[in-house]
Amino acid sequence: MILRIFRWPFGVTAFGLLIALVLGGPKAFLLVAVLAILEISLSFDNAVVNARVIERMSPLWQRMFLTAGIVIAVFGMRLAFPLLVVGITARMSPGEAIGLALNDTAEYGRRLHEAHPLIAAFGGVFLLLIFLDFIFEEREFTWLAWLERPLAKIGKLDQLSVVVALVVLVATTTYLAPEPGPALVAGALGIVTYLLVNSLGKLFEAEQREEDPRRRPGPAVAGRAGLSLFLYLEVLDASFSFDGVVGAFAISDDLLVIALGLGIGAMYIRSLTIFLVRRGTLDEFVYLEHGAHWAIGALAAIMLIGLGRSVPEIVTGLVGLAFIGTAMASSALRNRRENAGRDTPPAGGVAVTRNVTHR
Repeated sequence: MILRIFRWPFGVTAFGLLIALVLGGPKAFLLVAVLAILEISLSFDNAVVNARVIERMSPLWQRMFLTAGIVIAVFGMRLAFPLLVVGITARMSPGEAIGLALNDTAEYGRRLHEAHPLIAAFGGVFLLLIFLDFIFEEREFTWLAWLERPLAKIGKLDQLSVVVALVVLVATTTYLAPEPGPALVAGALGIVTYLLVNSLGKLFEAEQREEDPRRRPGPAVAGRAGLSLFLYLEVLDASFSFDGVVGAFAISDDLLVIALGLGIGAMYIRSLTIFLVRRGTLDEFVYLEHGAHWAIGALAAIMLIGLGRSVPEIVTGLVGLAFIGTAMASSALRNRRENAGRDTPPAGGVAVTRNVTHR
């Protein structure tokens, strides 16, 4: 199954590294590999959250996520969108922005870095809302129970996550952003985008149930409801990719190298999402989703702190991996304790093993 799911990332990796080696030599080869690893480390928690959303989508929309979605992720979010941001912030036409990117990559990188506060405000608040909506909801399993249970009780207050996000946005833009006004507007757009995509998803799912009352709620969301989930995943991917794109220019100013490295990383994240769904990893490791959302919360905080202070990408990647790794280890320990409890015979009795035939 691994070869079947990851055949495209493996193929793109070989092709991308070969192109880098032929056109740029060993240095370009190494830079592409570093950028790909950086993109995977920064977006691993993205794959975990994506997997939970993908479980609800019909096979058609899952295929769309892997086909049209990867085109949007690589060429749209990691190439076209930065051009759009530079064009808007520098008040340049699309042609001028493309010309700058092709002819003066150092200046293009500088302009993109100048736009970072706007990118961080939008993406940071969007990710913060994902984190807050998760921790403010009561769940069957709690990982950091001493913290998650009180937060779930507080979360019964209506629209608390939006209120908290607005307070954090105003505070960070006021005290950290070099230009509070534009950053505040960008953050507000992030909140609007999150609320709009979520609202559309709920609306379309409700309409789908009305059209087919016999349909069971849960997975296999199709039609316009599937489209809304697809759009949600694309915006989520964009929020994760912002910092990777800006940080890539600190490693290389060669657009081909950046495109190859980030593109390879994006391919692995997409396939990893499908792998987690097919293997049922989130059901087996019950705390993994919790760890991913805490990692998203940490990334949101780092992005908002980045409005006024520089945070190395390696820190962002390590924090995310630390949460994911700890959550997986906690899940494995929980599974081991449960299995040991089932195998332990009752006092004065004998453990009985049953042979079960699966039909």
